[in-house]
Amino acid sequence: MKWFVETLRDHPEIAIFLSLGIGYWVGGKSWKGLSLGAVTSTLIAAVIIGQLHITVSANVKTIFFLMFLFAVGYGVGPQFVRGIAKDGVPQALFAVVQCLLCLAVAYVAARMAGYDLGYAAGLYAGSQTISASMGLATDAINRLHLPTDETKRLLDAMPVAYAVSYIFGTIGSAVILAQLGPLLLRLDLVAACKRYEEQMGGGGGVPDQEGGGWHQFELRAYQVRQGGRVVGMTCAAAEAMALPARVFVERLRRDGKIIEAKPDTVFKDGDIVALAGRREILVDVVGKAAIEVEDPELLAVGLEGVDVYVTDKRLDGITLAQAASQPGARGVFLRKITRGATGVNIPILPQTQIHRGDILTLVGRTQDIAAAAKHIGYIDKPSTVADVAFIGGAIAIGALVGALTLNIGSVPLTLSTAGGTLIAGLVFGWLRSIHPTFGRIPSQTVWFMNSVGLNVFIAVVGISAGPSFVAGLQQLGISLFLWGVFATTLPLILGMFAARYIFRFDPAILFGCVAGARTTTAALGMICEVAKSQVPGLGYTVTYAVGNTLLTIWGMVIIMLLA
Repeated sequence: MKWFVETLRDHPEIAIFLSLGIGYWVGGKSWKGLSLGAVTSTLIAAVIIGQLHITVSANVKTIFFLMFLFAVGYGVGPQFVRGIAKDGVPQALFAVVQCLLCLAVAYVAARMAGYDLGYAAGLYAGSQTISASMGLATDAINRLHLPTDETKRLLDAMPVAYAVSYIFGTIGSAVILAQLGPLLLRLDLVAACKRYEEQMGGGGGVPDQEGGGWHQFELRAYQVRQGGRVVGMTCAAAEAMALPARVFVERLRRDGKIIEAKPDTVFKDGDIVALAGRREILVDVVGKAAIEVEDPELLAVGLEGVDVYVTDKRLDGITLAQAASQPGARGVFLRKITRGATGVNIPILPQTQIHRGDILTLVGRTQDIAAAAKHIGYIDKPSTVADVAFIGGAIAIGALVGALTLNIGSVPLTLSTAGGTLIAGLVFGWLRSIHPTFGRIPSQTVWFMNSVGLNVFIAVVGISAGPSFVAGLQQLGISLFLWGVFATTLPLILGMFAARYIFRFDPAILFGCVAGARTTTAALGMICEVAKSQVPGLGYTVTYAVGNTLLTIWGMVIIMLLA
């Protein structure tokens, strides 16, 4: 044991990795759907290891925190800019209001409880489940130029308050939004989502306008009857007969030869046609009027699934129904829409709007997908290689800008290197979404920068604060927890009523808007589960982008207000 302790003291990097290993392992465990998560588990593990009085250079947490902040900005940049500049303005404004409520209530709680700057910043970060704010709060405390011992005492107090208030901040937020919220607002969330889907074209009994109708398809072969209705018609005209269903002629066999079908290809008696479409349409509609045949060679059509970035500004804001009617959409089916930093799956409904920066997963023939991609944007070819030159340059530029200080009288104003890096991530993430030919960071790399970057920062904080953690917890544990409950609950309740009666959001997306503004992904999952629908996710992405940015910055602001 003596050797083990001395080794960790001599090699603090081992203590960091040990904290990460324990934290991710414990955080991955769940009980009845509840989990501490990697961040809280890593903090607790680091605090325990920190009881061994291990010293870690502050530069380590700074480096990984900048990496984390850039990944955050890079991920939310497209939705953040869109929310500010486009039709997401009401949701963006609501996110600002929700974030101000979170800051105000945490500030009031800290003042009423008489907490110092460290406990106040930790209470805010934990109750609002915004771990990143502790990094900016740390920068703000360091810039106060307090005595070294006083600065260390404040920084050591921060993870104490965070750990105590975070658990209810996570679990309580999910329960309040998913369970208590519909009761307080007297809303039937399941019925609201069904009604919203119908308004978006998801109901009414039209087979091809149900959500799954855009991607559940098959390929079958049918023979054109002698003197049949389609004889003499072009493929395009025959396909139009099936509207509003989406049915496409992929190719046909004529006189024993296979011919690739084009929109102007004309049908003849006896042609065997390979049709792609929803199974229900092919069986119940086409199958009753045509003779299905078995032709493995004809049906051996090479299909592929490809992710395509939406970059064409002409597609921004149009509905899927409008997009499907465009010539470039012929022959392709939409399997999935991914939006935002958290990769929210957007419901596929005819009136669902496409946003610039969305990732559309298309399925179809290679040539059809290539043609569609020209109208949509840029094919995101699978790759594990990240543009590290871009990452390093962008973080350096952001940090350099943030390091600039503007003195107004005797008051120095600065973004700090952390704030500058976050803004750089927002800007470059947005640029990447509209010009995806540079700055590629695979989703796995973004996850690593985001998750591991934050948790290394948290591990260093926990190890450094370990010796004073237990004393602080014993002194203020119960009151911290109760004030955390207050700071978590009140902003959410006020936000729900504001979303309902001031911003008048549709009940189906209302709780998704609140969850996004509070950046609580766990709550969104529970909301969708209660709603039995993915519709609430439509309100999550813009508010998450704005909320994640502002709530992080508030870590610095609450120190400025209290100082």
